[in-house]
Amino acid sequence: MNQELLRIIDSIARDKNIEKDSIYADIEAALLSAARKFYGETDDVVCTIDRMTGEIEVRKNGTLIDYREFGRIAAQTAKQVLIQKLREEERDSIYEEFSQRRGQIITGTVARTEGPSLSINLGRCEGFLPRSEQIPGETHHVGERVRCLVLEVRDVGSQVKIILSRSHPDFIRRLFELEVPEVQEKIIEVKAMAREAGYRTKIAVSSIDTKVDCVGACVGIRGSRIKNIVDELGGEKIDIVRWNESSQVLITNALKPAEIAEISLNFELNRATVVVNESQLSLAIGKRGQNVRLAARLTGWDVDILTPEEYSKGLDDLERAMKTIEGVDDKFMDRLLTLGLINLLDIEEVGVEPLVKELELSPEMAEKVRQTAHDAALRVAEEEIARKAAEDLAKKAAAAEAAAAKAESKANADADEPSADTLDTAASDSSTEVTENSVDKADATPDTPSVST
Repeated sequence: MNQELLRIIDSIARDKNIEKDSIYADIEAALLSAARKFYGETDDVVCTIDRMTGEIEVRKNGTLIDYREFGRIAAQTAKQVLIQKLREEERDSIYEEFSQRRGQIITGTVARTEGPSLSINLGRCEGFLPRSEQIPGETHHVGERVRCLVLEVRDVGSQVKIILSRSHPDFIRRLFELEVPEVQEKIIEVKAMAREAGYRTKIAVSSIDTKVDCVGACVGIRGSRIKNIVDELGGEKIDIVRWNESSQVLITNALKPAEIAEISLNFELNRATVVVNESQLSLAIGKRGQNVRLAARLTGWDVDILTPEEYSKGLDDLERAMKTIEGVDDKFMDRLLTLGLINLLDIEEVGVEPLVKELELSPEMAEKVRQTAHDAALRVAEEEIARKAAEDLAKKAAAAEAAAAKAESKANADADEPSADTLDTAASDSSTEVTENSVDKADATPDTPSVST
């Protein structure tokens, strides 16, 4: 019994996750290649290995021969064939394993850096973490353990390329499954998610059990669960939104912490017009528009934020234009608002067909409404351009006037202040006057009579 061969095959099978039968077949193919190299291609050679005892038999034309007599060249051929086949088996095994793990989180160690990208040691192979899939602002050093999402597995020639990601939205979804047991058990469902990696994520959740608070379960006691996820993401902010089938309620929840005054939905354009007070405008929009942008991606609506003044102006312009059409009354305006058509541009974009279908207008009337809205929109745009131009001119005139006043004030101040030459002349005149006075006084003094002896 060839115990050493059995032990080696068992070890290779466990280390490389390859079936033992495949290894036996590879060894038989390698020995067959060596025999043909030694005897020639024309000879009938058969190689077999007993799976129980590990005994190797090589027969040439039915006669048992000793494979140890093949020589060094034939042995080298067998070695190369065996290595090649084992590599192919290992590659297939790795591809199959990681293909099944696509979309799951895996832990690895940073092996080396390749420019801005990282090579992650996953044990049996290495994964590739490109810069585009890293969290912005995050840095890693060699030897650091990192968790990544298996994003894609590619069979590239003689190797398997595993693409990893830490910026994909599913990475956060998997983290919630690891940290929140209710999510793993499907009691809490992640309905939607929007992420800007490294900055903020909005996630909408719902619970199938009325006794389980979906938001509270995701946050955890004193925020313990969400804190673990935030720490893994390097401080990225996460907003947990309560899911609702009503689009208005969902948009309201998604735009928190801003308080919403009114929402108008246009189903034809898939646009939600949200009215917020001036004090809530910055909260609703967020830093660099991040809050409203993530809310739009989370809800699937094109969210437009307006102040009450802007909303009222759009309605006034629409009503003023529509009232010029014969037969348009307040009831017609209410039906327009019900469809979410709250300004002139909405009517122009939506076209004629919804007006005919939803408002039951004739095609001629619908076209007239659309054309009137188009003309009025152009007129309002021209008026707005003219108003802004007038404001710019007024600002420039005010700035020029202020600059002129400042220059005039400076000139007056310079005129009132005596110059250095004037001071020198005054000082010279004063000195001359003092000298002349001294001479006059000297002339006025009587001569003292001399006394002679």
